[in-house]
Amino acid sequence: MTFFTMITFFCCLALLVASYFLYGGLLGRVVKLDDKAPVPSKTLYDGVDYIPLPRWRIFLIQLLNIAGTGPIFGAVLGACYGPVAFLWITLGGIFMGAMHDFVAGVISLRNDGRSLPETVGKYLGEGMRRFTVVMIPLLMVLVGGVFIVTPSKILVSMTGIDYLIWVAVIIVYYFVATVLPVDKIIAKIYPLFGAALIFMALSMFGVILFGGYDIPELTSFENMHSKAEALPIIPTLFISIACGAISGFHATQSPLMARCMTSEKQARPIFFGAMISESIIALVWAAVAMAFFGGVEELNGAMAEMNNDAGTAVSTITISTLGTIGSILALLGMVAAPITSGDTAFRSARLIVADMLHIEQRSIWKRLVVSLPLFVVGVGIAFIDFDVIWRYFAWSNQALSVITLWMITAWLMRRRARYVLISLLPAIFMTFICASFVFVSNQFIGMGACDAAYVYGGGVTAVLSGIMMLLIRKHNRYESEI
Repeated sequence: MTFFTMITFFCCLALLVASYFLYGGLLGRVVKLDDKAPVPSKTLYDGVDYIPLPRWRIFLIQLLNIAGTGPIFGAVLGACYGPVAFLWITLGGIFMGAMHDFVAGVISLRNDGRSLPETVGKYLGEGMRRFTVVMIPLLMVLVGGVFIVTPSKILVSMTGIDYLIWVAVIIVYYFVATVLPVDKIIAKIYPLFGAALIFMALSMFGVILFGGYDIPELTSFENMHSKAEALPIIPTLFISIACGAISGFHATQSPLMARCMTSEKQARPIFFGAMISESIIALVWAAVAMAFFGGVEELNGAMAEMNNDAGTAVSTITISTLGTIGSILALLGMVAAPITSGDTAFRSARLIVADMLHIEQRSIWKRLVVSLPLFVVGVGIAFIDFDVIWRYFAWSNQALSVITLWMITAWLMRRRARYVLISLLPAIFMTFICASFVFVSNQFIGMGACDAAYVYGGGVTAVLSGIMMLLIRKHNRYESEI
């Protein structure tokens, strides 16, 4: 294979890299980053969560926090739709995901590193704060539960050690990482985990370049999924590939790093840069999945034989292309990704609950009081059927991105920013994706990809968008009067 047979892949890769300098630079001017502005790590230093850390370390932590298995497993599942997945990863990653992560991170940074429900409440009102303060901790515990299951299964395949033993080990690690100060475990071991994740991504990139595989080109928007009628591109692809394109979970992680940054100028490499890096990982895995099995049709056939288990597909690819040693190192990267998202998911849940109940977190005993109930629920989730968990997690994750996008819109409108459309259009689009999914998918109403389902989804989108705009205008007017 020559580079001339990978035009779509390399064009998408070039756009992602260029976006950091071009669109990332534009967003930096829109939010008016100020290198001299005070930051929470200095004004609210507590030695636990508010701790100044080096930029490179914060970047690695942020990347690992948001990566999980989403840009790997989600990309493999999304690749079943064909090269159109490249387009969603690229454009979604730039204009939705990276913008979402960057601006939400800046908002938290300028609000004392507050958690997402608190900033949602400030810019969308108390009603939305109450809704998210319940929704988000539940989602975080759900994420934590999911990321107990996935690394445990990978470690079983690597070691042969019993599943329950790995579950116990990971739970103990999560608990310790959740309650200890951020610089004691997370900041120290993440560089090692980051090295494993980067090795995995570079290894797969090497497979693409030198493995002799053919990557399908984007020549149409055809849905090439073997179950195309049941799984239409709109909205299902946009739910299947979240991490790598846009994910509401990311906005819950940004406040953790906003509390460790030493300058606003770090926002672009840490928030925008980490998201673009994740999109590149997703792009690489989508390409590898299509190429390794010989094409999209063959990928769908292989996934059917594997009971649609992306983890099995990933293991098959790594073992076949990298050999025993290389595959072990790559699989370690895939273990590191969900573990580092799982521990910070529980940590984020702790901080959100603590903020809600106004429980200070300097005392380890108070951190334990908040953390223990969360872990009880998380452990219970780990024993629920994974497919059931993942289906509803994927939709709720994108629903959270909708709330975050509307919060960003409210923040830009309050500032009378010239470029409010950068968040308003994605907010409306993702509202439609989530609304139409409710009508189309068998997970909910199950109307299928009929015209009526999209009409109903469009109607719900129009109503919700109108309500959000009225809510924003009302709340902004109220704030200006007090």
